[in-house]
Amino acid sequence: MSKITCTSPIDSSVYKEVNVQSKAEIEVLLETTHSAQLKWCELTLEKRIELVEAGVANLEKINDEIVIELAHQMGRPIRYGGEIGGVKERTAYMTSIANEALSPTIIESSDQFERYISKEALGIVFVIAPWNYPYLTAINSIVPALVAGNAVVLKHASQTILAGDRFAKAFEDAGLPKGVFTNITTSHDVTNQLLQDRAFDFVNFTGSVGGGKSIEKATAGTFVGVGLELGGKDPAYVRADADVDAAVETLIDGAMFNSGQCCCGIERIYVDESLFDDFIAKAKSIVEGYVLGNPLESTTTLGPMAHVRFADEVRGQVKEALASGATSIIDRSLFPRDTGNDAYIAPEILVDVDHSMRVMKDESFGPVVGIMKVSSDEQAIDLMNDSVFGLTASIWTKDDAAAANIGSKIKTGTVFMNRCDYLDPALCWTGCKETGRGMTLSHLGYQSVTRPKSYHLKKA
Repeated sequence: MSKITCTSPIDSSVYKEVNVQSKAEIEVLLETTHSAQLKWCELTLEKRIELVEAGVANLEKINDEIVIELAHQMGRPIRYGGEIGGVKERTAYMTSIANEALSPTIIESSDQFERYISKEALGIVFVIAPWNYPYLTAINSIVPALVAGNAVVLKHASQTILAGDRFAKAFEDAGLPKGVFTNITTSHDVTNQLLQDRAFDFVNFTGSVGGGKSIEKATAGTFVGVGLELGGKDPAYVRADADVDAAVETLIDGAMFNSGQCCCGIERIYVDESLFDDFIAKAKSIVEGYVLGNPLESTTTLGPMAHVRFADEVRGQVKEALASGATSIIDRSLFPRDTGNDAYIAPEILVDVDHSMRVMKDESFGPVVGIMKVSSDEQAIDLMNDSVFGLTASIWTKDDAAAANIGSKIKTGTVFMNRCDYLDPALCWTGCKETGRGMTLSHLGYQSVTRPKSYHLKKA
């Protein structure tokens, strides 16, 4: 029997192996899921919320174990405490708005007619989750899907394969009926076959652009809804009136946290020429204070990337940029753990960069950021829009009106002012261009996992 293997970035050892489920095995599970969903959606909304919240509470109880597992699986330092804070925040908000978001839209309620539009559960929601934030990204779809009355099937990335088991056990122990939440471990080929067979009623995928194209190809002609959060190359613009200290501290953290492996991490920064030298000096000081090392050690502030192939991609982009005239401002001797042979990679800041370089165009998804000097809002807007991606953009200024005006001209899913790298559950999480399509969180997040159904009832 073939297996899915998780290789730990800490020491390249095999951390976990799980058996690959066949299509036939999964189809048996889906029979239970179909019948379970019909009963699940008949429960009251209050009861579904109670059970979902209990499942999340169970995750919190084992968070200390999860933090250690994440360090082994994808390299995040234990000092940061995992993802449970964000998981709880998003769950609490989405359950708090559920009654309003899922209530029918009343058009008429009179002696003659009842006319309204209800929000009906789709059936089975298939969540394909990524490794970089294995709990936070998955919860965005899992909670609204379950609360709305759907059953959920989760397929997690091989790099964080234990996350699926943790979710399944937490919801089982909370009392969710068997089949309402199912974790599967299977191959890409079997996944595509299930999609082609219309085994699910909605698919939410977070991952690469290539993966998103594969999902769209597999679902073509099935008329199944698909939500895709794909790549990003999120920009930041520091205007002349910005608080440079706050901008540097936040943006460099936004670029480097989680070894740069954040969906909405900052990958390119444009700084007004009047602040450029000061910004660069402060950024250099912050990054050179990082400690690259074993994520299981409390002193480590920057762990390895999740896999050596990801680190090699970043190394390749940096090498090409340097060969094309870019300049590194970081003293690499401060990071001896980076030998160039494994997943440990020194953080990097590059100047003298331009958009002919892959490091300013392609997704890096690692601890590297290019910083360019600009002389006007117009130049910054043009550069921020010069990307095939559009997830978030961060604007640093004391002028609210200017930030809103600039934001209106940027092709992106979210505009931040004086912050970055954050998901507000009250706001829709969405993207444009090759970042994908669809939405999670906020009131709109319930639209993806429900369908409108119109009632036109004429009274006798």
